[in-house]
Amino acid sequence: MPADDDVRRLAVRSWIAEHPKPSGAVLAAAGYVAPHWPRPWGLDADPIEQLIIDDELSSAGVRRPTNPIGIGWAGPTLLYAGTDAQKDRYLGPMLSGEEFWCQLFSEPNSGSDLASLATTAVRDGDEFVVNGQKIWTSGAQYAKFGILIARTDSTVAKHRGISYFICPMRVPGIEIRTITEMTGGHTFNEVFFTDVRIPAENLVGELGDGWRLAKVTLGNERVSLSTGGVLWGSGPTALQMLEAVRENGPVADPMMRQRLAGIYTEHVVLDLIRLRTLSAKLRGEQPGPEASIRKILADEHGQHVMAAARDLLGASGMLTGAHGLKPFVPGTDAKGLGPGRPPSDLEDPGWYDGYMFSMALTIGGGTGEVQRNIVAERVLGLPGDTR
Repeated sequence: MPADDDVRRLAVRSWIAEHPKPSGAVLAAAGYVAPHWPRPWGLDADPIEQLIIDDELSSAGVRRPTNPIGIGWAGPTLLYAGTDAQKDRYLGPMLSGEEFWCQLFSEPNSGSDLASLATTAVRDGDEFVVNGQKIWTSGAQYAKFGILIARTDSTVAKHRGISYFICPMRVPGIEIRTITEMTGGHTFNEVFFTDVRIPAENLVGELGDGWRLAKVTLGNERVSLSTGGVLWGSGPTALQMLEAVRENGPVADPMMRQRLAGIYTEHVVLDLIRLRTLSAKLRGEQPGPEASIRKILADEHGQHVMAAARDLLGASGMLTGAHGLKPFVPGTDAKGLGPGRPPSDLEDPGWYDGYMFSMALTIGGGTGEVQRNIVAERVLGLPGDTR
């Protein structure tokens, strides 16, 4: 990393000194929310400059707006295929966190085979009329807009008859039903469309080009340049859990000591893979198979961290949280270590909620089994599944 007196660091520090508690809008105007985006929304920052900005904002306790699907997936797709009018209308409020976004892709009968989706969008003058159902829509109950793929032509191959839309979430005909998880929270939702009218100007790209744009969206699941929490980037880190153990130890059980050593080893390996990915980006290369491998390892690592925290507390750990009143949306809630609690407090309710939520890590975003198939076939060259 660049030295402490690097001119780029000093520039960020000077800006923070002038804006010690910046709002999301102020951060977005400075280009610090997504510095890798092109100007005027970002800074065209290279990976090193991104890391410097991340490091300095973190050191100053400055938090960016939380809008993971908007900034991570919808925004890059609009930058790639959106009209100038769409970029001008949506990117600013997206970066500032004023307008939260969700993703309307999966359906009850179209999970792994997403291209078989049944939701339709039929042209009617200057509008499209949408009917169908989506499921596992994270944060739909908070979202002002969603990225929607729907079938606009049923006479062609399934991959070719799909189009991509910006969908307003507070219009007549949309019904959102929360799904209660075993944490007691409501991350996911079912979304029903009954004659929902979307302006034709909300079509992104060309009619029938939605499958290609959906792949662009999914390809922008950002490779994190920071360690982040163990719940898909949210919540506590392994090091926070281990620090809590040190402050409350010693651990007398040799089996538990071995588990904790294993968790620390996993953390180091994942950090090395992250640095390997970063090194590739600095060389101008796209992330390789290490990105898929890191997802497999990181999901299981999160489960290991949360299970160890639960076991360290014993039965009392199952009684300290999960009141069900605070929903958990990945990237929008600080799960794990609640406000007003010392970092060493393993009895924080967030650890309980984090343990319950961690069961979903190896399912969401592509199951561990599917990820292993991808690595086996595309990295190791093993035969594909029997079709």
